[in-house]
Amino acid sequence: MTTTRRKKAPRARPSQSAVAKHHRDLLAGMLLIRRFEERCVELYSASTIRGFVHLCIGEEAVATGVTAALEPADAVVSTYREHGHALARGIPVDAVMAEMYGKTTGCSGGRGGSMHLFDADRRFYGGNAIVAGGIPLAAGLALADKMRGTDGLVCCFFGDGAFAEGEFHESANLAALWNLPLLLACENNLYAMGTPLAVEHAQTDLAMRAASYGMPAWTVDGMDVLAVEAAARRAVDGIRAGHGPHFLELRTYRFRAHSMYDPDRYRDKSEIEHWQARDPITVLTERMRTDGELTEPVQEELDQRTMREIDRAQQAAEAAPTEPTATLLRHVHTEPEEAPA
Repeated sequence: MTTTRRKKAPRARPSQSAVAKHHRDLLAGMLLIRRFEERCVELYSASTIRGFVHLCIGEEAVATGVTAALEPADAVVSTYREHGHALARGIPVDAVMAEMYGKTTGCSGGRGGSMHLFDADRRFYGGNAIVAGGIPLAAGLALADKMRGTDGLVCCFFGDGAFAEGEFHESANLAALWNLPLLLACENNLYAMGTPLAVEHAQTDLAMRAASYGMPAWTVDGMDVLAVEAAARRAVDGIRAGHGPHFLELRTYRFRAHSMYDPDRYRDKSEIEHWQARDPITVLTERMRTDGELTEPVQEELDQRTMREIDRAQQAAEAAPTEPTATLLRHVHTEPEEAPA
């Protein structure tokens, strides 16, 4: 099963203008996720979209920063809180919005909804409604990439609650044992649904625990998109160099409840306000303004352009067709083969 992975040439130092543009791209990515999810709040509250909806408002730096370090050939496996991952991966906002509406133009044909976004062409292998359910799938995809001898790697997002599941520990052990090209990206937002991390885990340093499997692991400020991207690039470079799986504990925070159904009575208001003061969008914009990379008019235009894109996606979703009842069982049961003439 031994394969030789291609070593990348050192990256040239980008120009100041290229750095500024890249930072604007990161800001645009986070704004798209934030405004998309804010629109989802409006649509859900109006009963326009149904089902479970889990928002990542406050966690945008994780999705944006990690995916910025990935290549198109890499695969991504996500959780049920995956709108941000899907948009950051490049799934068109029209396709994600249509999926929220359950329309046939959605990225999963309207059959998956909020928790099951999927796009094989972009190697986005779905949200997963089962806590930790995506981790063994990601390990399998990484094993397949290694056996095929490709340069691709697999990035698996999961929450701190998934760290308590056996699937994580079994998969981490096998990934290290088999030297798989797997990036384990743990979004530690301090709560597994309503259970605080310290109540669930005797040892709350998740990176240290992951390192016990023999893989490089470290903790990252998940509210700083530049820190997230730098850590992800470091991990990705190590994986591509053949050093096996890497683990990132991305310490972040969701500003809203676990889901739209959740009354959110387990957190103090002061705690939420403390984390909101480190809003990842504000952290980046303030840094860019200090460095002369962003002006208020440019930021306003970027936000307005984002809102127009979401408006168009909503209009397209509302106009898109729903699946006819005659085909609802397609892909559910095996369709009979036609008898030979």
